[in-house]
Amino acid sequence: MTGNMREDHHEYLEIYFFTPSEFEKSGAAWPIRLGHNIAKPNYHIGPRTSPYYYLLFVLEGQGTFIQNHQTFRLKKNDMFCLFPQVIHEYYTDPDAPLRKIFFAFDGKQALHLLDRIGLRPHTPHAADALTPQSIQLMWEFYRLVSSHEHTDLARLRMFYSIFEELSGANIQPSAQDNRTVSWLQKGKEYLEIHYVEGITVERAAEFVGVDRTHYTKQFRKAYGVTPIQYIQQLRMKEAKQLIEQTNYTMTEIAQSVGYPDLFTFSKAFKKMVGVSPKEYRIKQSSRREENEDVLNFSI
Repeated sequence: MTGNMREDHHEYLEIYFFTPSEFEKSGAAWPIRLGHNIAKPNYHIGPRTSPYYYLLFVLEGQGTFIQNHQTFRLKKNDMFCLFPQVIHEYYTDPDAPLRKIFFAFDGKQALHLLDRIGLRPHTPHAADALTPQSIQLMWEFYRLVSSHEHTDLARLRMFYSIFEELSGANIQPSAQDNRTVSWLQKGKEYLEIHYVEGITVERAAEFVGVDRTHYTKQFRKAYGVTPIQYIQQLRMKEAKQLIEQTNYTMTEIAQSVGYPDLFTFSKAFKKMVGVSPKEYRIKQSSRREENEDVLNFSI
């Protein structure tokens, strides 16, 4: 049953990694990795984030999936999506270990592809969504890449065939979230997912199907800031976390949150926070040392 799968402390796993060609990356979306796993009773992933989109098919077993402060029960024939830079967590029921097949992907139109199969940031789970044909296509994709003789065109053919099959299925939204989300909320979620990618307001407006001026006006009316200001807030929030919690250099942090260079990042950071990134790190480090001294004294 486990075949060529590698065993670790909480699962059996076989996974294949792709290096997307320039042709693939010039398109709407492209696969990055493909895998299959069998959970052990202690299987538990997260809380963590992913840099890519992951589409996961539940083949057997039961479990729990948490994302965007929502909790979903997992069972056979469900599918769910991990959205990039969004904290997620999922784990198996010990008495009914999960078995999944999945792929990771990326691309400028990834959100549109997911929308075609009924998955969105606010509805990342679809119960009973899998068809026998979609599962068969996933296994055909798996056999293709395991042969190590696949081309970029062959990968794309299988990748889009799976989405085509799922888009034709009668997928119902998860019973736990039947809310009608406005285009404005979708635009806000788009910014929250892609803010580190150098996105523009024009691209966000295009995604929700309105012009830039109308999008900006309505966004500010609803949220009190412009889309550009909101992107800045998201970037600075993550930058501060990286400065406080990691040893990354300032250049690495600048690139991680979507700035082209250290100068641009430092200028924006000081304008919003009031001090330079270097000064902020020194202050936070001093504050931690003071707290540790107080704690040691009290002990």
